[in-house]
Amino acid sequence: MTRLSIIIPTMNEERSIGLVIDEIRKCIPSRIDYEILVIDTDSKDRTREIASSKGARVIDEPRRGYGRAYKTGFENAKGEVIATLDADMTYPADRIAEFVDMLDSQGIDFISTNRFAELSPGAMNLTHKFGNRILAVATRLLFRVKLKDSQSGMWVFRRSILPKMELRSDGMSLSEELKVEAFKKVKAKELPIKYSPRIGEVKLNTWRDGKNNLKFLFRKRLGRA
Repeated sequence: MTRLSIIIPTMNEERSIGLVIDEIRKCIPSRIDYEILVIDTDSKDRTREIASSKGARVIDEPRRGYGRAYKTGFENAKGEVIATLDADMTYPADRIAEFVDMLDSQGIDFISTNRFAELSPGAMNLTHKFGNRILAVATRLLFRVKLKDSQSGMWVFRRSILPKMELRSDGMSLSEELKVEAFKKVKAKELPIKYSPRIGEVKLNTWRDGKNNLKFLFRKRLGRA
């Protein structure tokens, strides 16, 4: 059985997807049997071609949405453990094997990551940083979970916990929803990581996505999500 599935959602990431896959190949030790799943949401560039040439399993997901892409990845993953990365070189692929080992050595079910622990210069502008801080505070207050970074997109967790998760969001708010569910229902831990400047075009709309994420948190807290 495949030990690890690494899921990467993409949309027009031809400048960086090959670099991310190369980094994974370099960092994951041979003792770990793994697969790379690229969930592509209708890229108009060479993203799918490059990912496939690098040995990734490319799955087309025509339905838009960050959360929708991850749900499709979860449904298609073969690994006992799932790890997630963005396609823009922001997250440290060299920490994945360490986190996979920690699931076993510490009996953890879900690991999330804290980007604020080591923000590289230029990795997050002030507006984005402010919005992320507000969402993290709201998540802590509304759900009583000990999270410093509710929006981080790097997670490592046991696939077996997914049936316990009530995941409603198909958008950016899946990130916070998954963490809330995990920290409430299974043994979860947040660990610091280095967060680097992205390669390629920024697709996040800070104010729109931030407002939608905040609204989702309140709807979920009220049982209306």
